[in-house]
Amino acid sequence: MQRVWFNKTFSSVGTAMRLIREADMAATNGAPRYHLVCSNTNAHAAAFLAAHEYAVEPSGLTGLDYVAWCLEFCRDRGITIFWPGKEAGLIGSASARFAAIGTRVLSVASEETLALMHDKARFCDGLDLPMARPADYRAVTNIAEYDAACAELRPLHRKLCIKPSESVYALGFAILDEERTSAQLLLAGAAYQINVQELRNGLAQMETFKTLLLMEYLDGHEYSADCVADQGKLVCAVPRKKLHGGGSGQLIELRADLLAACDKLARDYRLNGVFNIQFREGANGLALLEINPRMSGGIGMACAAGPNLPYLALAGFDQGFDKLTVPAIQEGMRVGEAAYAVELP
Repeated sequence: MQRVWFNKTFSSVGTAMRLIREADMAATNGAPRYHLVCSNTNAHAAAFLAAHEYAVEPSGLTGLDYVAWCLEFCRDRGITIFWPGKEAGLIGSASARFAAIGTRVLSVASEETLALMHDKARFCDGLDLPMARPADYRAVTNIAEYDAACAELRPLHRKLCIKPSESVYALGFAILDEERTSAQLLLAGAAYQINVQELRNGLAQMETFKTLLLMEYLDGHEYSADCVADQGKLVCAVPRKKLHGGGSGQLIELRADLLAACDKLARDYRLNGVFNIQFREGANGLALLEINPRMSGGIGMACAAGPNLPYLALAGFDQGFDKLTVPAIQEGMRVGEAAYAVELP
């Protein structure tokens, strides 16, 4: 039996573990091959409910100290496959040290590539993706650069938006509103919007700030593609179109340009395991937003359309992808999520 460890990561790991256990039981006629271990600094993490075994990580450990703790954990727990979340880059770079104690590390990408993808400005600067070019943008770190970027972009695009070069879950993203004050936006319940003059006033009070991207706002449908790859070879991609209107769900749509973009990105950055790629439609068609080198929050919705992506990634890494069959994707399927209450550990 393979002992597979998921360390501290995003909450979607709970869904991934449930999916792996379901597929594992079906594939082995009730004699599972994978024993799942989950850890988190939160002693009451909901993901623990989906694991066979769980542990509480020490708080405050980062960098090489955390890698050393992970090595000790793998040795003590007999971990044979390590699928890292926290400090994934450093852990991937230390894969030889883990291999020496019998632990294989399932890394999405090299440490250098992970660092590149987390820095959206640097990532977009080197991007070659003609079928889904990113939105028109300028990277700014002070008020002079911001003013110059506004002067360049405002005549070209109907709306602009801004976001940090490094962030997750759309933290810091806002559409620039030229008519309403921030108080009016707040009272209108206009999420992710900010008054353009008040933003400039705030930025002007700082000598410098962390890199922001001033961008063309893409107002079309957003697509989220959950993917599995094997060292740069795309194995499967399940794109979800996010429909307008609350409660409408998401639509599985296999559009050719999006799938071609996923294939090229997997090859160009030698991606591996499960990752997520975000796109959005704009005035010039499909545009890349970002690559998330991890499982998305909507991974369960993608898997409802056929392929069990976490299991495919794990079993392929463990046994070889040539031994696996990828189920057909049910294009046109409308998917959604339903929440339910549980008792936490």
